[in-house]
Amino acid sequence: MQKKGKATSFDIAHLAGVSQSTVSRALRGSPLVSEETRLRIQEAADQLKYKVDKNASNLRTRHSGTLALLLFEDPTADDSHINPFFLSMLGSITRACAQRGYDLLVSFQQLSHDWHADYADTRKADGILLLGYGDYLAYRDKLEKLVAQGTHCVRWGAVLPDQPDVSIGCDNFRGGQDVTTHLLAQGCKRIAFLGDASSHYPEFFDRYRGYADVLEKSGLSVDPALQVNGESTEQSGYTALETLLARGARFDAVFAASDLIAIGAMRALADQGLSIPGDVAVAGFDDIPMASFVNPQLTTVRQDTREAGEALVDNLLRLIRDEPAESAMLPVRLVVRKSSLRGR
Repeated sequence: MQKKGKATSFDIAHLAGVSQSTVSRALRGSPLVSEETRLRIQEAADQLKYKVDKNASNLRTRHSGTLALLLFEDPTADDSHINPFFLSMLGSITRACAQRGYDLLVSFQQLSHDWHADYADTRKADGILLLGYGDYLAYRDKLEKLVAQGTHCVRWGAVLPDQPDVSIGCDNFRGGQDVTTHLLAQGCKRIAFLGDASSHYPEFFDRYRGYADVLEKSGLSVDPALQVNGESTEQSGYTALETLLARGARFDAVFAASDLIAIGAMRALADQGLSIPGDVAVAGFDDIPMASFVNPQLTTVRQDTREAGEALVDNLLRLIRDEPAESAMLPVRLVVRKSSLRGR
């Protein structure tokens, strides 16, 4: 006779020939359950059309089964206030959470708000992922408070020796080296750098340091007149290139600290009647989708957003489970396109 009503873990245990506690461990993904037993339990659960009661499970474990992703606003041309690079990262993080059985709560934040207290007090999520924080020195104080109050959090950003948190980032220094080496190989000798080269923006600063390292090792001086600060927007890139021209500095290449800065600089060069790459070779950083659609297509440094999303989620889950988690730098890859190929 078919059992009426909603199936329980006891029903699964009876059908699979195991204890109810083994069923609970298997459904939680515990490594204590063998693969053979887990599959038998899963088959029994499917046969009974059993669905996990997430609310009851959360009450027992004191976990919400949810991770929070806090996105911080950036000035953008389309008023979205989200850097296109982070849109790609958002998709990767969402996929990684789903694959690991977690829901993702996405929240848009302003740095002026007391977000670090809000999420710790309300327990909306088991842990927090942080993207797009802007000025690191202005942000660090809130980050220290977040860690001090015991909140599990992992940040996308530069890996620094004295940071208070766990962060996942890319090898910005190597990316800066790769771009500069490529531009030198194209015959460029006067390479400008557009982007804030200071500890306020450590990712940009590492890209600048990689650029300077290659120049110095090649016997070329690092000319301060060829560096202009800029944030990661098209308008900032346009303005930085105008500043460079107004200085009367001679340059035959531009290395922009982000693709958005590079695209803005390309527009400024075109408005001045300068050809790319004939007069000025251009390279960016990030490999946002737009980079392959501008004319000419933009040489850039690709960050693997899929690997990044998985690393962010996995390290946050380690913290939640009270397991060791470490900051890490992911490799980058130079993507050469027409904007920098001068056809020597």
